[in-house]
Amino acid sequence: MNRYCKPAIVILFALVTLIAGSCTRNFEELSRNPNASETALPQALLAPALSSVVKSNMSRCRRINNELMQVTVNYGDTEGKIFRYDIRKSEADYLWNEWYVEITNFKDMYAFAQTLYSVANEKVYNTYMGISLICESWVFSMLTDTYGDIPYTEACQGRDGILTPAFDRQEFVYTEIFKKLEQANTLLSDGVDLPEDQVVCDPVFGGNALKWRKFANSLYIRLLMRVSAKNESFVASKLAEMIDTNPDNYPIMASNDDSAVLRWTGETPYISPFYSMRDEDWRVYPVCEFFADNLNLWNDPRRSKWMVDYEGAYAGIPSGYPVGESVVRKSTFLVALKTDPRLGNMMNYAELEFLLAEAIVKNYILGDAATHYENGVEAAFDFWDLTVSASYLDNPAIKWDDAEGLDDKMAKIHLQKYYALFYTDLQQWFECRRTGYPILPKGEGLLNNKELPSRLNYPVYLQTTNRDNYYAAVAVQGSDEISTKVWWQSGVNE
Repeated sequence: MNRYCKPAIVILFALVTLIAGSCTRNFEELSRNPNASETALPQALLAPALSSVVKSNMSRCRRINNELMQVTVNYGDTEGKIFRYDIRKSEADYLWNEWYVEITNFKDMYAFAQTLYSVANEKVYNTYMGISLICESWVFSMLTDTYGDIPYTEACQGRDGILTPAFDRQEFVYTEIFKKLEQANTLLSDGVDLPEDQVVCDPVFGGNALKWRKFANSLYIRLLMRVSAKNESFVASKLAEMIDTNPDNYPIMASNDDSAVLRWTGETPYISPFYSMRDEDWRVYPVCEFFADNLNLWNDPRRSKWMVDYEGAYAGIPSGYPVGESVVRKSTFLVALKTDPRLGNMMNYAELEFLLAEAIVKNYILGDAATHYENGVEAAFDFWDLTVSASYLDNPAIKWDDAEGLDDKMAKIHLQKYYALFYTDLQQWFECRRTGYPILPKGEGLLNNKELPSRLNYPVYLQTTNRDNYYAAVAVQGSDEISTKVWWQSGVNE
């Protein structure tokens, strides 16, 4: 996961005109080759690292998030059925390994850009440094939200001889992430768009520095809200600065055009990780009853974008049903979704609007919650090339009512947000753990005392490869089980 970086400036600049082409050729191999990065330029690392992270996120969204959050049901009676909260210890390894590999790449990207800036003093390297900090913060946030306390300060420093990194508390990790996002915002305020020959190296925003800056600050808002129950005064103060008093210094997403999505083009190397999956394997996870029933209640047109009807209707099967109970497989997801470019979603505009609506309801910022809520609904539809009808927003189950209490408003915001987060890594799970919404039915077959898991366990191999630090982390955070709450969740919704 760690590679030596001994910058050789003469070699680096000799490669500038040659490396851009590598952004679209064999980049996954380049990303993982431990001997390849001595002469890599930042633009050579960006696309492969982003692509790898998004592919990993999509894989485990389908396998873990969708099962926990009653989007799908991998039905059957064998062990390891995640929809019953039966999570094998080995599930932990994949994301931990994949995410830390790419954090190393993002760190290298920053180091190379910083070295080049010190020599050339070209603002484009500020842009690369800003992008690398955003990506590193994004991946670290997913790591800590999945596992809790994690190696951060000493992570990815094998080149410096740190092979058994200590774990940092989640509270500290979040503090450092916020610092990095502030730094990224500053760097990108003084950055420039990537030159034309390097646009291909940025599969998310095509080298647009302002869009990256908007993503950084929108991500900042997501993560501030995530920890809001633990440090409400700080979160309220920071959000007020970003939204109310100094918005020009913190530009945020303003439409779906600003959404952070790695859109799969279907051409190498931007091919969806589901592309090669057989159609019958794609359909092996039928749609859950909870997911389908809300859409039916609303007569929601997204049904036809996502699901195949069953006997003339959209229908799912219950989640959490007991072992031995017979269920009939009904609607499944459309095969076309396998290659839909929108499944590469990192953060979309609709999510931001729902975050702002919640922040207003909780009196963190000024504004009209109804406007942001409806903007979120409309943006979620627009993301799927649909238009919201007036009758949809007038549905009693959806219509905003300022007279309702906090619980009712949170329920509406987060149920709509649940669908806006469709195939967005593990964000549905993270947000449900944070807020308690949406309220999921609890089947009789659920394990873990019928409580939604609060984390994944650490990879088992850490008990031998990083034994002392592993046990020190467990002694502080709590037992290495899915029931142990992480810092931002502890004491919340109890």
